[in-house]
Amino acid sequence: MDQIFAPWRIEWVEREGNEDIEGCVFCALPERDGRESRIVAESEGAYVLLNNYPYNPGHAMVIPRTHTGEYADLPEDVLLDHAKLKAHTFEAMRAALDPDGFNAGLNLGGDAAGGSIDDHLHTHVVPRWRGDTNFMATVAETKVIVEAIEDTYDRLREAFADMSDTAETAGDGPVRLDFGE
Repeated sequence: MDQIFAPWRIEWVEREGNEDIEGCVFCALPERDGRESRIVAESEGAYVLLNNYPYNPGHAMVIPRTHTGEYADLPEDVLLDHAKLKAHTFEAMRAALDPDGFNAGLNLGGDAAGGSIDDHLHTHVVPRWRGDTNFMATVAETKVIVEAIEDTYDRLREAFADMSDTAETAGDGPVRLDFGE
């Protein structure tokens, strides 16, 4: 058996999980500590959460605060806010991570669409680099994540804070963006 040494992952293994959350995890996480929940930025209608099981460093989800699995059910103001926060997420990732491109999309339709949480829609934003898929995934069925999630959190949070005159920060929690008129 091949082994990959990743000592920074022990923090993830030993962390307090989400076992105490009843109901929708995406509804509960914004009420918790931003750094602990991995929420890097938020707005009135949505927030940006780093994925705990990233495909690549920086893999984030832009999640509307409205609990629904149906895209058409989002109120117009939340839909606009979600779209603006996605645009800011691309901008922050370009500034912090300098990717060559992105994959972005929604998993609508539950497990038939590849989603694990189907009752609260969310948009995945995955930064991509030329050559980021290598022989490890093909030959060893192993994905190598090259940066600890805490370091990615710090870099993206700083990029969100630097990009907008409307950004508010408190402690080391999420950056608050105001898209008001």
